Amino acid sequence: MTSVPGERLGVQRPRVCEVPRAASSAAAEAIDLARIAGLDLDPWQQFVLEGALGERPDGKWAAFEVGLVVSRQNGKGAILEARELAGLFLLGERLIIHSAHQFDTSLEAFRRLLGLIEDNTEFSKRVRKVSRSHGEEGIELKSGQRIRFRTRTKGGGRGFSGDCLILDEAMDLPETAHGALLPTLSARPNPQVWYTGSAVDQEVHDHGRVLARVRERGLSGDEPGLAYFEWSADADLRDMDGVATDPDAWAQANPGLGIRISLGHIELEQRSMDPRTFAVERLGIGDWPSLDVLEGQAIDRQMWASRADAGSSMTGPVVFSFDVRPDRSSSSICAAGERPDGLWHVEVVEHRPGTGWVPERLEQLVERHQTLALVCDQASPAASLLPRLKDAEVPVVTLNAKEYAQACGAFFDAVEQGEVRHLDQPALRTATSGAVRRPLGDAWAWSRKGSNVDISPLVAATLALWKAMAESESVYEDRDLLIL
Repeated sequence: MTSVPGERLGVQRPRVCEVPRAASSAAAEAIDLARIAGLDLDPWQQFVLEGALGERPDGKWAAFEVGLVVSRQNGKGAILEARELAGLFLLGERLIIHSAHQFDTSLEAFRRLLGLIEDNTEFSKRVRKVSRSHGEEGIELKSGQRIRFRTRTKGGGRGFSGDCLILDEAMDLPETAHGALLPTLSARPNPQVWYTGSAVDQEVHDHGRVLARVRERGLSGDEPGLAYFEWSADADLRDMDGVATDPDAWAQANPGLGIRISLGHIELEQRSMDPRTFAVERLGIGDWPSLDVLEGQAIDRQMWASRADAGSSMTGPVVFSFDVRPDRSSSSICAAGERPDGLWHVEVVEHRPGTGWVPERLEQLVERHQTLALVCDQASPAASLLPRLKDAEVPVVTLNAKEYAQACGAFFDAVEQGEVRHLDQPALRTATSGAVRRPLGDAWAWSRKGSNVDISPLVAATLALWKAMAESESVYEDRDLLIL
């Protein structure tokens, strides 16, 4: 750290900090590696790495998730560079995915990391290939380890299996992109995901709910797998009297003050910016979206999480249902049935791009399992697949609008009353948290067009559960379901 003589230094410890317990930390080696690369990290940057790279006794990360909220130009990028260097040259991670909201930000991060590697012979001699093609930026080592830099899209990241996922500019992270990228970690033995950015401003950022959820969990202090760090002034947008001109507040929100940001420059910003923008951008006082269940929103996240059961399974005949996203970019098949304890079980069997695969997969499932019914909403985009299913002699039960509304209400009631269990699958988790309702006569139904995420898993699960519950009086032979 090189501070400016006579300059006031920013506070080097965050106002909000939650770090899980750890038996050891890989931070010291990562910091030394960064120093070799020419990155002399500030105390606050080292502090973040120390908390984020804590390890459990079994060697796994104590923090599966890391959240970092700090105002712009303080030096957040150097932390990510140090983390990525460690992943490539110290930790042996096979694939690191660096994702940003804007292409320019992703490209700049690529160029900065590449510069650090190319300027050091010990690092550069281990590089096999550098890809500079537009949208394909990345570095591959001779060991086969890679880092890819991506601009976020709805489906970007599908098909990859990564060890470390960097979600930069997380204050603008769409649920769809988050849902596409997070599962890339699911098959790796010791994954970690980073959410980094500045405070959310709802007037500027259309997709701030993902980071807001991370922050809410960080503030709660009871998330054992989350390391959360936030530099912000202790104030509210509605009560800014005296805070905007207070150097103490400036120092509290800007750990890079006196190092790469001067007190004089912040003073100029304060005079030039409107109060709201200055509060959000420089003081970290966000306009954070509410995460309460809003009118029209589907299911409370915590309530849904409380119904998760990793060991849940069904016995007896099963109901399969399928649904298609309105733009036909993806489809879902879900299953529902009764558990041995009398509760209901729902799960996503398949959630894949396109629609052409659905009829054949349904035929396979019907062949392999004691199937009670196949279900589809007759007014949905999925109805276009009915002729192909008819040709294949697969019987399908179709729901009308009234029955669909009944199914939605029954699903919500079953979740609220604790009568259903699920496997906490990412596709269904994203759908339940992002779906909204639409009026349907005197009732309501899930809104495919009004929701900002793919809710086809939720719709399919809803229809399957409705039919399974409707047939609950049937007597059938118990048989375990094995999804193949």
